[in-house]
Amino acid sequence: MTIVASGSGTASLRGLDGPVVTGADCDNFLRYRDMLLIRRVEETILDLFSEGKVGGTTHTCIGQEANAVGLIGQLQPKRDYVLSNHRNHGHYLAFGGPIDRLLAEIMGYSTGVCGGRGGSQHIKYGHFMSNGVQGGIAPIGVGLAFGEKRAGTGGIVVVCLGDGTLGEGVVYESLNMASLWEVPLLFLVENNRYAQSTPIRLGVKGSLIGRAEPFGIPATEIDTTDVAEIEPWAKKAIRHVREEQMPLWAVIHTYRLAAHSKGDDSRDPEEVQRFAERDPLLVHAKRLDDQRLSAAEAWVDDAVAAALRSAAASEFSATDNQPPVTP
Repeated sequence: MTIVASGSGTASLRGLDGPVVTGADCDNFLRYRDMLLIRRVEETILDLFSEGKVGGTTHTCIGQEANAVGLIGQLQPKRDYVLSNHRNHGHYLAFGGPIDRLLAEIMGYSTGVCGGRGGSQHIKYGHFMSNGVQGGIAPIGVGLAFGEKRAGTGGIVVVCLGDGTLGEGVVYESLNMASLWEVPLLFLVENNRYAQSTPIRLGVKGSLIGRAEPFGIPATEIDTTDVAEIEPWAKKAIRHVREEQMPLWAVIHTYRLAAHSKGDDSRDPEEVQRFAERDPLLVHAKRLDDQRLSAAEAWVDDAVAAALRSAAASEFSATDNQPPVTP
């Protein structure tokens, strides 16, 4: 195994200069490293919030990292699009967004991806966009996918939804138009079993996988936190949308290990502990030896620390008379 470490503050999960690992377990190492980076960034954001360095609120994807790495990580940022929601940091990182510019954005610094004006929920970087309005990204995704199909780019659009969004009428309007226009749009539904504090049994009636059937849209689902299981499933889903240039409804049954936002968590601690045994990092760590685990942790810690130093060296955003930001 060969490992090259890097401390660059502008590191991302694509185009990295380290660590470079060769050997039979290279893919497993990279999956673990990528999930661990997302976890450490989310934990850092929560720490910054507790220190009073982040305003408003923030929503982490702790426990759902395998979804981002397993599906979003297989997309092509130069031609595909990702439209995410309030729980967006993992999607952003897996799609190649730089760590330091995310932290700077959330801390309100001018070097953030949106000049420190979007905060945690409203991010635009390249072909990645996120919005905290539940379901609001779905019709935008339909329009983007329609445009990509007409332009013949071969690109696809992924719209990231949650189980709590399935009560929004605009989602079903978007399913209808996506089917009518036959657009290359993947509706990714991450069912983490809670809409803020409302369990899915009290908020969603009927079948999640059956939601797209009335619109003639094929559907697929998987119930796992194992990135090695999500990746081939996601690859098949992405290939279907890209090759058929048609929409697909894809559901991942998962679990959110952290609170909805900063601290609003009324779930049964025993339930959370039970699902913690399915922590995607713990599940995947079993496939790596101690040397590779230590290498991943060392690089991730260096990368996050460097990104935080870079972000903290910025100036606070001056929202008045500030020119538009072009990622």
